[in-house]
Amino acid sequence: MHRLLVLSALILSLCPSLLTAQSASYLSDPKFQKEVAAAAEPRQFASERLGHWKKANKIAGGTCVDCLRQIIELEYRSGDTKAEMASCEDLQRVATNPADKAFGSMMRGSALFHANRDRPKPEQLEQAEAAFRETLALSPGTRIARYMEGRTLALLHRDEDARTIFTDYVKAAPAGDRYRLRAQHFAESPALARAKMAPPFTVTTADGKQFTLDDMGGRVVLVDFWATWCGPCNVELPHMQKIAQEFAGQPFVLISVSWDKDAAKWQEFLDKHGMRWAQYRDVDHQLSEAYGVDAIPHYFTIDSDGVLQSEMIGSGSDIEGKLRKLVARAQEARPPAVGKTEGQ
Repeated sequence: MHRLLVLSALILSLCPSLLTAQSASYLSDPKFQKEVAAAAEPRQFASERLGHWKKANKIAGGTCVDCLRQIIELEYRSGDTKAEMASCEDLQRVATNPADKAFGSMMRGSALFHANRDRPKPEQLEQAEAAFRETLALSPGTRIARYMEGRTLALLHRDEDARTIFTDYVKAAPAGDRYRLRAQHFAESPALARAKMAPPFTVTTADGKQFTLDDMGGRVVLVDFWATWCGPCNVELPHMQKIAQEFAGQPFVLISVSWDKDAAKWQEFLDKHGMRWAQYRDVDHQLSEAYGVDAIPHYFTIDSDGVLQSEMIGSGSDIEGKLRKLVARAQEARPPAVGKTEGQ
């Protein structure tokens, strides 16, 4: 899930337009053009799109840089790290542009970092760290490579090196950078970078307020993916209302993320059912993709350190039991307010 956010950040930092002009004969080949056009068709599975890009690259003799970039992105999204690493090596071999080479090294580092279902071996982490350093040498402005280098060093238990990297990241990143707050937390406690962190996000909620996950430090967060037209979600609505009421005034935040396309109907539903907690409409599904959500209702519990604790799909989950434990732990970790007791 977190990988998609890294990918979007990388594409923004290394973004030469795809299918740029090249002095290659295959560009005028009707078979190549047919496969590229087929890959651009919107109504198809990612595996079909991947197949068309692979055929196009084969027609190009394996030298189509833009094809390889598309192939790598699709393999990244599918989680096929072995295929992704091989494609990255192919790209680095044929690319002449530093930005393309940096894209290949960055994506290879990411594939190594996420190898073995996010359980990379020490030697893979060493290779990943080298790949991120190579990316920075080719493209010094690729901040996400610096962030991933810090996380890799933390996993290697090189905490002081990781602290330095995260500190440098915080100094270089603008205030609105998605990973800035998280890097700041990791600089303070590099061991936290070894935990399975929930993907960071910042959204504007229905009441016009900004909700930033990494600003929720010290509070437990429940992320609820739903939609007004979803039958099981409506069955679960009283449950969400009860949770919002039960944990009010405690170190807890509930945010509901809707798949609704019709803003007016969504807002009418919120008003009708008194859903006054944080509400966000995920129109482009970017947040849902970041969390790997393809079915609703879908819930994620995140502890007061931002660590992803549990994922639940469908109705009947013991959400409250999990929340009580996490909230109790958050309350214990809270410094007592001077002159006040809890609840005042």
